[in-house]
Amino acid sequence: MNELRDVVIEAHGGMARWKKLRTIEGKMSITGLLWERKGWPDALKNVHVTADIGEQQLSYQPFTAQDLRSVYRPDRVTLRRADGTEVKSRSNPRQAFDGHKVETAWDDLHLAYFSGYAMWNYLNAPFLFALAGVATEELSPIEDNGERRRRLKVTFPDIIATHCAEQVFHIDGNGLIARLDYSAEISGGVPAAHYTSGYRTFDGIKFPTKRRVYRRNPDGTALTSAVTVAIDISDISLT
Repeated sequence: MNELRDVVIEAHGGMARWKKLRTIEGKMSITGLLWERKGWPDALKNVHVTADIGEQQLSYQPFTAQDLRSVYRPDRVTLRRADGTEVKSRSNPRQAFDGHKVETAWDDLHLAYFSGYAMWNYLNAPFLFALAGVATEELSPIEDNGERRRRLKVTFPDIIATHCAEQVFHIDGNGLIARLDYSAEISGGVPAAHYTSGYRTFDGIKFPTKRRVYRRNPDGTALTSAVTVAIDISDISLT
C-alpha cells in the first residue's frame, strides 16, 4: 500500500501534472554553517539552479566564480565556463568523500557533487518517491512543534544519489512535507532535521520556499540554536 505516498504526491500538484514537465529552474540563496565548515561560506548565495526531472542532473550558475557553472551527474561532476568550455571534472565523485569527517574541507568539485545531488532530491520530492526501486512505508505519527504529523519512510535504491538510503518525511495536515530526517553520509553523517515551509504554487506544483536544516538530537528534536543549512527560494519556473 502506498496510500500516504499518493496523498503527498497529490497534495504537491499530482503526478499527471508532474509527468508533463522536464526542467525546474530556480533562483535561490543557500547559506549556513555547513558551507562555512567546508570552506565555501558564500559560494551558493544568489544562484540560478537548473534541474532535470527525467534524469539526475543539476547545474548552479554562478558557481564559485561569476564565469563558472557546475554540472552535477551521479557519475561525474564538471565545472564549465559560460561558453561551455570544461575547466575541470571528476568521475565517480562520491568516492572522493571516502575518509571524510565532519571537519574535512571540500574542494570545488566536492561542493558541486554534494550541492548537486542534494538540491536535485529536494526539488524532485515527493514525485521521486514513485520512481522504480523507491520503497515507501508509513510509520507511526508523531507530535512535532505542537502538531501531529504522519510519517513516511522512504528507502532509495543505489542508483539514486542521496543523503542516505533510508529517510523519514513528516507530513502535515495538508499532505505537504513539513520535515525530513536523514544523516548526510558524505558530510560526516550527522543526524539532521530538515524543515520546509513557505509553500508556493508554481505552474501547478507546490514547492517550499524556505528550508532550514538543524542537527537532530538523539530524542528526535532539532537543535535550533544553529542553522546548518538555510535555503531561500525567490522564484521557480517549470518547463
